[in-house]
Amino acid sequence: MEWLESLGLLGLFIGTFLAATIFPFSSDVLYMAVLAATANPIGCLVTGTLGNWLGSIFTYWIGWIGKWEWIEKWFKVKPETLQKQKEKIDRYGVWLALTAWIPFIGDVIAIALGFYKTRPGWTIFLLLVGKFARFLVWNLVYGLF
Repeated sequence: MEWLESLGLLGLFIGTFLAATIFPFSSDVLYMAVLAATANPIGCLVTGTLGNWLGSIFTYWIGWIGKWEWIEKWFKVKPETLQKQKEKIDRYGVWLALTAWIPFIGDVIAIALGFYKTRPGWTIFLLLVGKFARFLVWNLVYGLF
């Protein structure tokens, strides 16, 4: 991850994008490193949010194109299990997008939101809100605003 850090804001964008997909790492460490190295809180906030948000949208669309038959066949998930998960997604709906920033499980949330076809406009907007809030908190923790 040091090579991403050495690229500054470009590395932050790439890293936060990848972290919001199926790559198993947290963008928080990268964000803090670039934030400390560049001393550019607004640039980091915008870049980190944009990269992480676009990565989540990509992950959401991966879920969107998924088919129940594929999950049943490749992952051996029973239709009843998928239906129970759909009921949970339906209960909380697009509001789950606000939690897609949580490391590791956020990717699963984004895929599930796409797979169960939550409303794209609201889901994408709430993904943005959640990602922005995440990085804003890091800036506030370090007293950079």
